[in-house]
Amino acid sequence: MKKIGVILMFLGLLPLLVLSQESPAASRVSEPMRIKGSVKEEGTRKPIEGAEVSVLGGKSVKTDVFGDFKIEVRVGDKLTISHDSFSTVRYTIKDNQRIDVLVGENPAESARKAKKLKRDNATYQSNLNAAKRFLKEDATTSIGYITKALETVRDDDSKADEKKAELYEALADIYDFWKQPDLAESNYLISLNNKYSTDVKIKMAKAQLKGNNYQKSLETFNELRKSRLNSNQKILVFEGLGDSYVGLQNNTLAISNYNKALSMSQRKGLDDKVISLNSKLAGLLQQQGNISDAREYLENSVQLAEQKDKKTAARQRSVAADFYSKSRSFDKEIQLRKEALEDIEEIEEEQKQNNYEAPASVEEDESLTLQVQNYKIANAFAAQNKYDEAITYLDESIKEAESKNDLIVQKDATRKLGEVYRERGELKKASEAFEEYEVIVDKLYIQKEQEISQAARFSRELTTSANRIATLEKDRELNETRYQLAFASQELVNQQSIRQQIIIYFLIGLTLLLLLAAYLMYRNIKQQRYANNLLALKSLRSQMNPHFIFNALNSVNTFIATSDERTANRYLTDFSVLMRAVLENSEQDFIALQKEIELLQVYVQLEHFRFQDKFDYNIDVDPEINIEEFMIPPMLLQPYVENAVWHGLRYKKEKGQLIISFKKIDSDSIEIKIVDDGIGRKKSKELKTTNQKIQKSKGMGNIKKRIAILNKMYKDKVDVIISDLEENSEGTQVQLILKKDK
Repeated sequence: MKKIGVILMFLGLLPLLVLSQESPAASRVSEPMRIKGSVKEEGTRKPIEGAEVSVLGGKSVKTDVFGDFKIEVRVGDKLTISHDSFSTVRYTIKDNQRIDVLVGENPAESARKAKKLKRDNATYQSNLNAAKRFLKEDATTSIGYITKALETVRDDDSKADEKKAELYEALADIYDFWKQPDLAESNYLISLNNKYSTDVKIKMAKAQLKGNNYQKSLETFNELRKSRLNSNQKILVFEGLGDSYVGLQNNTLAISNYNKALSMSQRKGLDDKVISLNSKLAGLLQQQGNISDAREYLENSVQLAEQKDKKTAARQRSVAADFYSKSRSFDKEIQLRKEALEDIEEIEEEQKQNNYEAPASVEEDESLTLQVQNYKIANAFAAQNKYDEAITYLDESIKEAESKNDLIVQKDATRKLGEVYRERGELKKASEAFEEYEVIVDKLYIQKEQEISQAARFSRELTTSANRIATLEKDRELNETRYQLAFASQELVNQQSIRQQIIIYFLIGLTLLLLLAAYLMYRNIKQQRYANNLLALKSLRSQMNPHFIFNALNSVNTFIATSDERTANRYLTDFSVLMRAVLENSEQDFIALQKEIELLQVYVQLEHFRFQDKFDYNIDVDPEINIEEFMIPPMLLQPYVENAVWHGLRYKKEKGQLIISFKKIDSDSIEIKIVDDGIGRKKSKELKTTNQKIQKSKGMGNIKKRIAILNKMYKDKVDVIISDLEENSEGTQVQLILKKDK
């Protein structure tokens, strides 16, 4: 039978053999008195709330949250202390001293807890497995299962820390797969704080790499290098060090670490890792101009990949083809891409036969598609002026891209097709291709807007899920704090001033936790807004002004209709140069001012070519301005120049003047003015009303949105003021203040 420990605290201890006998002094005490006591678990000293303390034939009370009780008794009364969690305890009152009762657990309650723990463990494992199963299919569902699993982790579970480490690692894996490296890194860190794992720390370092935090990843990998690692972990650490040095643009140290990882991988027979490291080394050596060694590494990786599965072989052939493309070895590039095409076709055929559907997640091998490889083969043929072959592969690329709704490749292939037709002198077909290109660009614009909306919704869902888990953990911490405070209060029950201090500390801690929760929510909202701004900028940058493209192509048609093919060809050539520059810069937030001026010169030259009788122009750049130091959003100035030509100078009866000037204000800012002496904004609006606004350009609307977003993100980098000329009410002036990056 389990022993029930009862601790009696007296000013003087009485021998145990005479506890059952009344002393003469005690027998004379018959007045009622109020005694204090507590009830706690014997092993953990955890207070027991709700235990009933009763006097036989008298009053009864229940213990409070701290396990305390107060009851009125007389000497000789018998106390009964009972609760579902332990066997009933009986005690005879002998004096007015405090009674602290330590109780063992009821066997039936122990069995019930063991059964509940087994059930909770089964539920925990089931939810964790479900979270891993949905990881690549539905992030929200997967995180939901993580939350359910976390709810089953009990604080009194001996494996609570181990379970939380496992859950936060799984949660970080979800964020890592769905390209949320910041959230992945923070959750890997929580996992490590609960239980250290070398594999988890390697994952955290890789998440830092994906977040472009190269210095931090380098520090983490160096810490790992000093710890005890097995062979596979050493390979990952050396490769991670190489990746970090690549990000920090230290190619010498990157090559050194890649070679260490490669040597170990070859000894271990890890073919996939050998293939990957050979490719990375080949890329770095090519950058350094060491083409022969780079080719040797690359050929080794291709030969090894050919012995693996078709997907590995196709991927490595594509990597090698990119290498030969940069080296302008087009025949070798075409050969490898054709072999990759055969592999991809076989892979897709096998997937169709097995009714395989890729999960709706982030695409891993975007280049391993028929449309991409056909497009790149066409580029290689076009680079050799083999236009017939190029057209054949471009048509196939467009066909495949259209069937798979790949608007990006369809757009690029259609543009390239127009360029090839133009080079062959087939201007009608070139014009048709460029018109189709314009239609695809509009479709891509709509798709980008939808992607922005979906990304914002997905980000909100992730933030909600993350906040729910954070709140759950904060509640758990508060409960732990509550029990700790209860225990401390019991130990210091006779020291009122210390208890008050503990309560104050608890309130301070609670306030800090709430502030931390508020900060985490604020940071998540800020990250979400930043991500939304980046997506919005990317969408706006990717758009060529439809108004300008439409009118430019109309001009080409006019030249052709008047049999002025030479003029049309010259105009189309300049126009393609402008389009290519715009598309090349569309993925960048900022470009050097020098590039923007060059692009602007081409554009103004085109407009002047079309409207020679309407205006002359002059572009004046202050020689004191270092145009390579200032950065400017691409195509920022073009909509304002277009507005000046199309809505100001074009309607002027006599020949007008367009002046674009770049003037230095100070070392950190410059002033850009676009001045025209056209009909002015007021008369332009009247003419638009008369012509019923036949043309509607999105250029000015897009540029206002871009400037607003950029100023919000980069703290008022660009200021724009549009006004009428003071000396000539018919003219318009656009003044931009551009500030240097600090």
